[in-house]
Amino acid sequence: MTLVRNHLPPSSGNKWLIFVTIAGFLAACSPKLRPVVTYPKPVDPSAVKKDPVQPPAKPTPPQATVISLLLPFELNKIDLTKGAPKATLAKANLAMEYYQGFKLALDSLSADGRNFKLQVYDTQDAIARAHNLALETKIRTSSLIIGPVYPDQIKSFSLASPNLNKMVVSPLSPASVLNYKNPHLITVMPPLEYHTWKAAEHINAKLKPKQVFVLKSGYSDDNKYSIPFKKAIDSLSKKKIKATELTVVRGNLTSLLLQFSKTEQNVFVIPSTDRAFLDVTLAALGKLQKQGYPITVFGHPSWEDASFLKLDLLQRLNVFITSSDRVNYKSSFVSKFIKEYRKHYQAEPGEFAIKGFDEGMYFGDIASRNPTGVGEINLPDHTALHNTFHFVNVAGMGYINTRVKLYKYTNFELKAVE
Repeated sequence: MTLVRNHLPPSSGNKWLIFVTIAGFLAACSPKLRPVVTYPKPVDPSAVKKDPVQPPAKPTPPQATVISLLLPFELNKIDLTKGAPKATLAKANLAMEYYQGFKLALDSLSADGRNFKLQVYDTQDAIARAHNLALETKIRTSSLIIGPVYPDQIKSFSLASPNLNKMVVSPLSPASVLNYKNPHLITVMPPLEYHTWKAAEHINAKLKPKQVFVLKSGYSDDNKYSIPFKKAIDSLSKKKIKATELTVVRGNLTSLLLQFSKTEQNVFVIPSTDRAFLDVTLAALGKLQKQGYPITVFGHPSWEDASFLKLDLLQRLNVFITSSDRVNYKSSFVSKFIKEYRKHYQAEPGEFAIKGFDEGMYFGDIASRNPTGVGEINLPDHTALHNTFHFVNVAGMGYINTRVKLYKYTNFELKAVE
């Protein structure tokens, strides 16, 4: 699961700053392709008795689909002086990559004659700025609005435009839609509760244990996962599977030892992302596994990016995690995108560039079919490079992508289970 507050290192392209400047201050328009008009060859007027043939009128270009892109470039904070540390540029890398991927998608869609006008705005990673942008006429009259990116700014934008009857896309944040209450908001990254449902679904359907042990660190952040997980397992199993919670201190599992089995799988759910806690707790489970206790663990989706976790231990403990944005770099479609991105930007695409391209292709296509942006929202299922889109309309809360996949550590890598 991508946490959008974490920024990637800056792109390696030598035109990086040029693109940032263009993205921050100009509205970029995708190429507009028009049919070639063929005129008749000139003839000798004296040889023609009737009136000369008039050339055909130039075709009217299709109505432009206006898209507003609201990204945190933070151009007001970037230090462009000679010798400035690269860290000042890294803050804008998320926005830069997403913009480049999104723009490449619109260029691709324009190849069949569609006409886009892309308006790019710098949210400056500021709540007040997001509020003010929501009042901009050019943004409010767009066919489609992508952004802001961060939860507090999405909330500020939504509160400032309660009657805005336009598609507003939250492109990267998996925050709960309860924070916004915007019926036109489209959340692309599935919130955490859909990850917990996926884990509970597999436990109930495949493992069928009598109880699940939820090992907590004591930090309140654990509740963001543990509470919806307990609701999901209670609902799916009709309370036949008991969820037993324990706050683990220094890896001490002694109080649960009598409840463990040596003949059936002992299923553990660990909602924590704290490194110190995970190091000692997973080590303690590893000792139990060596003592003959069959163990299966379901971890937080953020474990996918936790480089400190030991792959051999994760594999021994039969660790499963969920993900909504895992890219298959062996796919021919991904390889083609990477080649095109390198060709256009002389840089390697990161995860935000891929997401920008996927969302540009999907929402650009939808918006081009309804340039006014007014009317019923139709979001068909779609398989993208980084995920599959399956949107569900939650009354009063907008549209949420609910598609989450389950992965297991096998042969020292994550492999899809289903």
